[in-house]
Amino acid sequence: MAATKPSYPPLEERPLKDTICLFDVDGTLTPARLHAETSTIFFSCKKDASPEILSTLAALRQKCAIGFVGGSDLNKQQEQIGKPAGNVPVTTLFDFCFAENGLTAYKLGQALPSNSFIKWIGEDKYKQLVNFILHYVADLDIPVKRGTFVEFRNGMINVSPVGRNATTQERNDFEAFDKGAGVRRAFVQALKDKFPGLDLTYSIGGQISFDVFPTGWDKTYCLKHLEAEAEKPGGVAYKNIHFFGDKAFEGGNDWEIYSDPRTIGHAVKSPEDTIRILKETFGV
Repeated sequence: MAATKPSYPPLEERPLKDTICLFDVDGTLTPARLHAETSTIFFSCKKDASPEILSTLAALRQKCAIGFVGGSDLNKQQEQIGKPAGNVPVTTLFDFCFAENGLTAYKLGQALPSNSFIKWIGEDKYKQLVNFILHYVADLDIPVKRGTFVEFRNGMINVSPVGRNATTQERNDFEAFDKGAGVRRAFVQALKDKFPGLDLTYSIGGQISFDVFPTGWDKTYCLKHLEAEAEKPGGVAYKNIHFFGDKAFEGGNDWEIYSDPRTIGHAVKSPEDTIRILKETFGV
C-alpha cells in the first residue's frame, strides 16, 4: 500500500504564519564532501538529503512556511532532495522553491515569474560583452589554452581564461600561475573599464574562472518573491525570515542573504547542525 502523502495547513493558517525558514542546500540540507586532491571542502550535488532532515522539514512545515534557495538548477535539487524522498517532485516538499537563487521559483508547486541573464541584459549587449571577452582571451599570453572560455548559464556567465576543458593538472598549474600574474584580476578590471554602464558583479572563485552576473542576483534575489507575496490579495507578509546556510561568512555564497537586514541568519556546519538549531528554535 502506498504511503499517505502528508498534508499541511494552508500558508495563512500555519501556527507561525508570518514566519518562513529558508535553507541553502549544499552543506545545509545535504552533506559536504572532502575533495581528495586538494583537501578542501566542496559541496557535491550527488550527496542526498537524509531521512532525518526530510522528517524534520516535514515537521517544521506544519508550523511555518519552508523553502530552499540554491544556486544550482532545479534538476540538481531534485537529485539531492526529491529523489531520496521517494522520487517525488522537490516542489512538493517545500512551500517555496528558489532554484538559481530564485531566478526559477515555485510556490506550492506552481511556477512564479522567472528571469534570466539574457533576458536582463538583452541580445545586443550580451553579444558585445562576449565578443570583448573572446578577443581578450585571444590576446592573452598564458601557458596553455583549452576550450569553453565562456560558459552560458541561466543567471550568469562563467569566464575562464584557460578554458573549462582544462585537465586537473592544467587547472592546478593555472591557479598557481594566476596567483603571481593576476590574470583573472586584470581581466575583471578590463571588463569594468569597458562596460561601466552595465550593473554587473564579477566574482573570482575556484581555480580557473570568474562569474559575471547582474548586481543583486545573489541569494537575496529570492526575497523579491516573498515581498511580492505580501502584495497579493490574501498573501502572507513574512515578518520573520530565517535563513540557514553553511557558507555564511564574507566571501561565501550565503553571506549576502545571511547578513541581509531582512533575514534572521543561522550559520550551520552540516545538516545535523541544521536539525539541532531547528529543534532548539522551533521545537520540531
